[in-house]
Amino acid sequence: MANTSGRMLRLLSLLQTHRYWPGAELAERLGVSERTLRRDIDRLRELGYPVDAGRGVGGGYQLRSGAAMPPLQLDDEEAVAIAVGLRSAAAGAVGGDGDGVAEISVRALAKIVQVMPPRLRRRVEALQDITVPAMGRMPRLDAAALAVLAQCCRDGERVRFSYTARDGASTDRTVEPHRLVAQDRRWYLVAYDLERQDWRTFRVDRLSRPEPTGARFRHREIPGGDAAALVRPQTTARSFRYQVVVDVRTKADAFREIVGRWGTVEETGSDSCRWTIGVDGLEWPLMVLAVANADFTVHSPPELTDRIRTTATRFTLATR
Repeated sequence: MANTSGRMLRLLSLLQTHRYWPGAELAERLGVSERTLRRDIDRLRELGYPVDAGRGVGGGYQLRSGAAMPPLQLDDEEAVAIAVGLRSAAAGAVGGDGDGVAEISVRALAKIVQVMPPRLRRRVEALQDITVPAMGRMPRLDAAALAVLAQCCRDGERVRFSYTARDGASTDRTVEPHRLVAQDRRWYLVAYDLERQDWRTFRVDRLSRPEPTGARFRHREIPGGDAAALVRPQTTARSFRYQVVVDVRTKADAFREIVGRWGTVEETGSDSCRWTIGVDGLEWPLMVLAVANADFTVHSPPELTDRIRTTATRFTLATR
C-alpha cells in the first residue's frame, strides 16, 4: 500500500507539469507496466483529478489544463500551520540541505497559498507581516492562537484571552496587540494592557481562547521602537528554569557571532566577555561553550557545572 501511495503521488507530480506524456514513457518513469499505469490513472480519476487520455499506439495522458484540483482535506489551523512552517523553511529556519530545503519549501508554499481561500491566506500573510524573529532557532508554534493574534495585530483590533501566569494564577485580559516575537523557541505577544494601562509581554503558550473583540484601536509607539528588545529582558530574567552566567575568555564580538541574539553578551575586557541567558535545558549552553573553543568560568547554575563534568568524563573515556 505504501509503495502504491508513493507511486500515485509521483504520477500526480509528473502530470501536474501539464505536458502530454506518452503512456510508455510515463510507465517507464514510474517503473511499472502500462497496465498498472492505466489502473493508477483510473484511481486518480476516481479521486477527482481530470486526466485526459489519448488512444492508439502513441496514446498518452495529460492533466486537463486549468482544471480545479480537489481540495486538501485540512482544517483551517492545519492549513495555516503548514503554510507558516513552509515560510520558516523558505527563510532558512529549518535544518536540512540548506538551499535545497529553502527552494523546495518556496515551491510547496506557492502551491499551498494558491489554493487557500482568501480568509486563510489573509491569516498566513498577517502572521508573516507582524512576526519579529529575535533569534535563529525555530520557535514552538501554536498555529491557531498565533493566527488570531497576528490578524488582530495587523488589523489593529483589540483581543481578549485568558492568561496563566508563572505562579499559576489565571486572569482574563483585554489588550491592544502590536507584535509577535519569536524568542528562545517560544512566541511572545507584545501588547498594551488596557486594564493595567501599560505595556506587557505574554507567552503565547500560556494564553488560551484568544478572541477578537471587534473594537479597533490606533497603534501606539512601542517603547524603544523594538518589540524584540522589549521581550528579551523578560525571557532572560523570569521565564526559564536556569539562569546561565558564564565568563568566556574570548572577544565579545567573536562570541556574539556564535550566539547571535540568544542571551546577552557583555564585554568584560579586551579578550573576555560575560554571557547571560535563561534556558529550560542545559544542552544548548553546553554546545555553545564547546563550539566557542575558549576557556570559560561558570558562575551559575551549578547544574551546568555538573553537566560539563559528566560530559568531560564521557569524552575522556571515548579517547581511551
